Amino acid sequence: MALLGAGVTACGGAASTAATGLQEAPAARVTTVSTAPASAGRTPVGAAAAPEAAPEAAPEPLAGKVIVIDPGHNGGNHRDPKAINKQVNVLTQWKACDTTGTATNNGYSEAAFTWDVSRRLAKILRAEGATVKLTRDGNSGVGPCITQRAAIGNQAHADAAVSVHADGAAAQSRGFHVIMPEKIGGPVDPVVGKSRKLGIALRDAYRAGTGLPYSTYIGKNALDYRDDLGGLNLSTVPKVFIETGNMRNAADASRLTNAAFRQRIAESLAKGLRDYLG
Repeated sequence: MALLGAGVTACGGAASTAATGLQEAPAARVTTVSTAPASAGRTPVGAAAAPEAAPEAAPEPLAGKVIVIDPGHNGGNHRDPKAINKQVNVLTQWKACDTTGTATNNGYSEAAFTWDVSRRLAKILRAEGATVKLTRDGNSGVGPCITQRAAIGNQAHADAAVSVHADGAAAQSRGFHVIMPEKIGGPVDPVVGKSRKLGIALRDAYRAGTGLPYSTYIGKNALDYRDDLGGLNLSTVPKVFIETGNMRNAADASRLTNAAFRQRIAESLAKGLRDYLG
């Protein structure tokens, strides 16, 4: 605190001395001493505050991982039956290049469903540091063929690949299941074991995250093994299919057509991939 007002000198200042002709003793210098104890950790007045430490970046559990998501079918497949009915070799048999997929009784297509879920899933995985590749870039095209879908995962050297589907079984059947490859004396053989681990991780996370029951009509404990799917037979990386529910069943369809539930599906699949990749 200042002891004297600005512009005012002690005892009237030099002007008073000149008027009386008297010499005054020099004013005593006043020194102020702070008697307040210093508070621990308090920044001294006038001192620059230490810069705050930058917040640590959130961990990226999937950094360095490559994941391929295969949204089943495509919205334009129905426009080009010649292209999608072309026969391709899946090693155990010849099959159609692709199909149109199924739909709910109200016309919500499997292709639209798988595209929406796959985009949601990709967003989650990328936020966690993964490199994500999709086998198609929209829902208005045709294909690609099942052989090409497998090749995309192989060329990416994916750490994991998942093909997203929804089933079109009888109306009284419901629930989800995961399809895993069998050994066929082909390129998939070396990754059959890893694919099974991936499938179990996805099954467990999907059941816990969505509450949907295991399939009532196929597989055992929601696990099914097949040797006739080109997307699996031709894969050299760990890969599975997931039939996320039965679009022809009213209870399942009511969930699959709900946007908030599709987000839960994506989050559950992301957890399963995270659990598998460790």
